[in-house]
Amino acid sequence: MKNLVILSGAGISAESGINTFRDANGLWEGHDIYEVASPQGFAANPKLVLNFYNERRKQLSTVAPNKAHYNLTELEKYFNVNIITQNVDDLHERSGSSNILHLHGELLKARSTKNEHAIYNWSDDINLGDLCEYNSQLRPHIVWFGEDVPMLEKAIEITKKADILVIIGTSMQVYPAASLISYISINTPIYFIDPKPAVSKNDFNNLTIINEVASTGTEKLLRFLL
Repeated sequence: MKNLVILSGAGISAESGINTFRDANGLWEGHDIYEVASPQGFAANPKLVLNFYNERRKQLSTVAPNKAHYNLTELEKYFNVNIITQNVDDLHERSGSSNILHLHGELLKARSTKNEHAIYNWSDDINLGDLCEYNSQLRPHIVWFGEDVPMLEKAIEITKKADILVIIGTSMQVYPAASLISYISINTPIYFIDPKPAVSKNDFNNLTIINEVASTGTEKLLRFLL
């Protein structure tokens, strides 16, 4: 089967009721993003940061995958599908997709502040005083601004093998995720699903733009590919 690589972003989860990363004022749930998504913010006010992600975790338990997630699962019948997502939710997993790489971490995991490789499944709140096996504070397993993206090299390896590339719900303006498109072969077909795509047909070879939200856009994608 052909290798189908999918890059997904906040737009695919928005239809499930998960807010996209920032609003028009550059805020995230009313907070300056650097207060809740940077090592400096965590050092300055760890309780605020932990509470912020505790609320995101609670919100995640109230939503479900949408039609777009299930349409991507359907593609596994016909292609070797790998999903590289910028999202920290588990909606791809819950819809049944098999091969998912989270570039920016996972909301349902915690990790040690002392050893970044000590990662734990975690569905409850993380509170001040919750310690890892190294006796250091636990933190959300989220890649914050200013931190390395440890899964980037693996994402590059996957993208290089793409026979078809699909981009859903992401502007591809945020690096390093935006750099992945540069690793495909020059004539690889690209399908870009977004109601307001930040690309034009002149930007890439073999580009098909689907000006739709993720749910209806993936319906069109199925018709194109199957």
